[in-house]
Amino acid sequence: MKYELGPCLLAFRLSEAGITVAQLAQLLQYKPERLFDYIENKRVMPLKTAIAVADTLGCRERDLYELKPY
Repeated sequence: MKYELGPCLLAFRLSEAGITVAQLAQLLQYKPERLFDYIENKRVMPLKTAIAVADTLGCRERDLYELKPY
């Protein structure tokens, strides 16, 4: 099945994990601005980043975006 990426769910996943954007950025050695770009849907998270974020938050990569079948 094919999917279209919907909104980024990173803010929701951070809330579930009890982690702030600043804490995640520090753990992954990313700039917080980069993570905010994903949260605000200004950029799409590359797979390598999604894997690192999902691993850190204890979720799956596909849980970072709303997926819309088409």
